[in-house]
Amino acid sequence: MNEKTLKALVDAGAVKRIRIIGEGALFHVEADTPNGAVSAMTLRGSPKTWRSLDAAAKWVRGLGMGSAQIELARWQPGQVGLRL
Repeated sequence: MNEKTLKALVDAGAVKRIRIIGEGALFHVEADTPNGAVSAMTLRGSPKTWRSLDAAAKWVRGLGMGSAQIELARWQPGQVGLRL
Protein backbone atom coordinates (compact mmCIF):
# COMPACT_ATOMS: atom_id res chain seq x y z
CA MET A 1 0.00 0.00 0.00
CA ASN A 2 1.50 3.36 -0.97
CA GLU A 3 2.01 6.30 1.37
CA LYS A 4 -0.98 8.31 0.15
CA THR A 5 -3.44 5.45 0.68
CA LEU A 6 -1.94 4.55 4.05
CA LYS A 7 -2.17 8.18 5.22
CA ALA A 8 -5.85 8.27 4.18
CA LEU A 9 -6.51 5.13 6.22
CA VAL A 10 -4.74 6.63 9.24
CA ASP A 11 -6.79 9.83 8.90
CA ALA A 12 -9.98 7.75 8.72
CA GLY A 13 -9.01 5.84 11.86
CA ALA A 14 -8.84 2.50 10.04
CA VAL A 15 -5.25 1.68 11.06
CA LYS A 16 -5.23 -0.12 14.39
CA ARG A 17 -1.47 -0.60 14.80
CA ILE A 18 1.74 0.12 12.93
CA ARG A 19 4.85 -2.04 13.24
CA ILE A 20 8.38 -1.06 12.28
CA ILE A 21 10.14 -4.33 11.52
CA GLY A 22 13.89 -4.78 11.30
CA GLU A 23 15.04 -7.49 8.93
CA GLY A 24 18.66 -7.82 7.88
CA ALA A 25 20.11 -4.31 7.83
CA LEU A 26 16.85 -2.65 6.76
CA PHE A 27 13.52 -1.65 8.29
CA HIS A 28 10.07 -1.84 6.74
CA VAL A 29 6.61 -0.86 7.98
CA GLU A 30 3.43 -2.93 8.30
CA ALA A 31 0.02 -1.59 9.26
CA ASP A 32 -2.89 -3.54 10.70
CA THR A 33 -6.18 -2.61 9.05
CA PRO A 34 -9.64 -4.20 9.31
CA ASN A 35 -8.80 -6.20 6.16
CA GLY A 36 -5.52 -7.54 7.57
CA ALA A 37 -1.88 -6.49 7.64
CA VAL A 38 -0.47 -4.44 4.75
CA SER A 39 3.11 -3.43 4.01
CA ALA A 40 4.18 0.05 3.00
CA MET A 41 5.09 0.06 -0.69
CA THR A 42 6.73 2.48 -3.11
CA LEU A 43 4.83 3.82 -6.09
CA ARG A 44 6.62 1.22 -8.23
CA GLY A 45 5.21 -1.59 -6.10
CA SER A 46 8.32 -2.66 -4.20
CA PRO A 47 8.48 -2.70 -0.39
CA LYS A 48 9.46 0.66 1.11
CA THR A 49 12.59 0.24 3.25
CA TRP A 50 14.81 2.40 5.44
CA ARG A 51 18.39 1.96 6.63
CA SER A 52 17.79 3.48 10.06
CA LEU A 53 15.13 3.17 12.72
CA ASP A 54 14.82 6.92 13.12
CA ALA A 55 14.10 7.42 9.41
CA ALA A 56 11.33 4.80 9.53
CA ALA A 57 9.92 6.36 12.72
CA LYS A 58 9.88 9.83 11.13
CA TRP A 59 7.99 8.43 8.15
CA VAL A 60 5.42 6.78 10.45
CA ARG A 61 5.06 10.04 12.39
CA GLY A 62 4.49 11.84 9.08
CA LEU A 63 1.52 9.55 8.47
CA GLY A 64 -0.07 10.93 11.62
CA MET A 65 0.55 7.96 13.92
CA GLY A 66 1.77 8.76 17.42
CA SER A 67 2.89 5.26 18.33
CA ALA A 68 4.37 2.20 16.67
CA GLN A 69 5.48 -1.26 17.75
CA ILE A 70 9.12 -2.08 16.97
CA GLU A 71 10.25 -5.63 16.15
CA LEU A 72 14.02 -6.10 16.21
CA ALA A 73 14.36 -9.90 16.47
CA ARG A 74 15.65 -10.32 12.88
CA TRP A 75 17.53 -7.02 12.66
CA GLN A 76 21.26 -7.42 11.91
CA PRO A 77 22.78 -3.91 12.06
CA GLY A 78 26.17 -5.03 10.73
CA GLN A 79 24.79 -6.99 7.78
CA VAL A 80 25.77 -5.71 4.36
CA GLY A 81 23.08 -5.85 1.70
CA LEU A 82 23.67 -7.37 -1.73
CA ARG A 83 23.29 -5.18 -4.78
CA LEU A 84 21.39 -7.03 -7.45
